[in-house]
Amino acid sequence: MGRKSRYTRQKRRSFWPGFLGACLIAGGAYWLITNVWLNQAHEDPDWVGRSQPIFVDGQLMDGDALGTGDQLKLPVDVLQEAIDAGIRYESESGDIIIASPQRVLHMKDGSTQAELNHKDYPMTVKPEVKDGEAYIPLKPLKEVYGITVQEDSVTGAVLLMRGGDMIQYAEIDTLSSKADKTVPLYKRGGESSPIIADMEKDARVRVWQTGDKQSFVQLDNGYAGYVDNDYIVLTEKKKVDLPKYTLTAAEKKWQNKPVNLVWEAVYNRQPDVGSIGKMPGVNVVSPTWFHITDGQGTVKSKGNQAYVNWAHRSGMEVWGLMDNSFDPDVTKEAVASYETRTHIIEQMLEYAQTYQLDGINIDFENVYTDDGPNITQFVREIKAMARIHGLMLSIDVTPKSNSEMWSAFLDRRALGSFADYVIVMAYDEHWAASPKAGSVASLPWTEASMRRILEEDEVPSNKLIMAVPLYTRIWTEETNDQGEVKVSSKAVGMNAIVELIQEKKLKPELDQASGQNYVEYKEDGATKKIWIEDAVSLQARVDLIASLKLGGVAAWNRSFANASAWEVLKQAGYQK
Repeated sequence: MGRKSRYTRQKRRSFWPGFLGACLIAGGAYWLITNVWLNQAHEDPDWVGRSQPIFVDGQLMDGDALGTGDQLKLPVDVLQEAIDAGIRYESESGDIIIASPQRVLHMKDGSTQAELNHKDYPMTVKPEVKDGEAYIPLKPLKEVYGITVQEDSVTGAVLLMRGGDMIQYAEIDTLSSKADKTVPLYKRGGESSPIIADMEKDARVRVWQTGDKQSFVQLDNGYAGYVDNDYIVLTEKKKVDLPKYTLTAAEKKWQNKPVNLVWEAVYNRQPDVGSIGKMPGVNVVSPTWFHITDGQGTVKSKGNQAYVNWAHRSGMEVWGLMDNSFDPDVTKEAVASYETRTHIIEQMLEYAQTYQLDGINIDFENVYTDDGPNITQFVREIKAMARIHGLMLSIDVTPKSNSEMWSAFLDRRALGSFADYVIVMAYDEHWAASPKAGSVASLPWTEASMRRILEEDEVPSNKLIMAVPLYTRIWTEETNDQGEVKVSSKAVGMNAIVELIQEKKLKPELDQASGQNYVEYKEDGATKKIWIEDAVSLQARVDLIASLKLGGVAAWNRSFANASAWEVLKQAGYQK
């Protein structure tokens, strides 16, 4: 009996440690299951502690906002990444510029005095620069871009939504009648990630991405993560309004017809309009009248009212050409600041009014590559002002190449988003001082040049104009005593080639490689080679314009042409 009692007592004593151990093991297992396997572990989002983090499409941006409500300001770096890469802060002058095809807003660091489309635009909130970062008040951003924001006073989160964005809203359904039931918002996809929020019934979310099993959503307080689709009830889909864009009379006029432009090269004297004759099909002339001549942006004019009157009587518009005098140093200084760019623009607007111009054609060439962004900015700033004054805006670009001064500075994609037309000067494949004789613009080279801009830079085809040469180079190849071939050339017009062929009784033959008529002959011991610009080569270009659905044709220049050119070129373009 005594032994049995002792054994029983020992067993009873050993029961409690075992029971407690089992409970601890079970508790540990429950914690492991609920916190690891079933993912009940909670974490704060990485951005908690930042003052006013900014989100776009549910993604955290690098910069924070300043102020709240009507005083809210957004950093330029974030705006450049999310809204418009062309928003500018010029630190040396303190200028802040935002430009759309309709509006140019100029602000100064620390000042409520601003300009909208070159007119006073008083602001109630000052832009400011803090730690080298410029901040722009919300109101003008809404006016130019149509953006809207959602602020949370507790977390400080700022949800930035762009004009034109379509936002899908939803509510959370816990699928339970229990009032305290919540739905987990996971930090990452899948259910093995920490929970960053427990969402209550009817919580509002924005659905940024939809997956097969889970969707990426964001609460008004900025918390963003993944939720099982079973708990999402889609509600309204709302588009953020964009500022309305109403076509001007000039834009409407050109919306459905091709451009057929010819440049008028004006050097020392104005052309005698009485001797020009008919140019059937031509609907725009672009005289080379305006030149930026110094770093302050002075624009010199060779404008002539008699020429404009003649053009208008003949049913043609006048798009005055402005160039940079092809001087890279003048250009560098003239486009470096808002002040000098505005000075150029104001002069051109005044000239346009004085001479009753219908448009402005910009021809900047021989430019340092690092000045390219300032050229783009100039076009952004002149577009809205040209539009307000009823002027069409076109810009001339070269085919894409490795040339630093003649091609690399041009951001054709950006230019195409602002200018009404981008005119591709599809020449010179073989230039005046080329070491090798060849076509000014063979058809395969021309097509490749146009396609690269269409495909790589995504300039809309109806905005792209092919510029064709009306001149031909006569190449001379001479062999010296050492057996070296010296190559030289001279450019001549279409009539000069016709006369040369008749005089020398030559018989041009179609060169399949270039798509042009070709002739070769000997003279004074030298070989002459000519790839001819004539009705045959122009017709091939017209056919290419049609196949690529381009916005029209431009020709350099009027004095090189003969009657056959106009008869062919009048077919160019298509009804847009």
